[in-house]
Amino acid sequence: MLPKTKLGEAIQYCLNQWQKLERYTLDGQLSIDNNRAERAIKPFVIGRKNWLFSQTASGANASAILYSIIETAKANDLNVFEYVMGCLEQLSKPETDIEQLLPWQFAKD
Repeated sequence: MLPKTKLGEAIQYCLNQWQKLERYTLDGQLSIDNNRAERAIKPFVIGRKNWLFSQTASGANASAILYSIIETAKANDLNVFEYVMGCLEQLSKPETDIEQLLPWQFAKD
């Protein structure tokens, strides 16, 4: 097998990834692909031209934070509207426990 052929490159790639493949077979909780992450970012990839026109870097940063919060809420099977409204309500109160507003904590309530 010549290493410069497509098949040789594929075999070498497999051998280079062997430790990761072994780890996957040892832990049933690991996903074999990243499809879930890819689906989560797809709306942002499609709309990325819209974000070219962010007026400031801090505005783009705020958008990124909001999108991260929304996608994390979705990943935790929360109703996004209710989650965001609940967070805003709690954040308007003095001495809010931020830890309790994390999506995986919020879901327990």
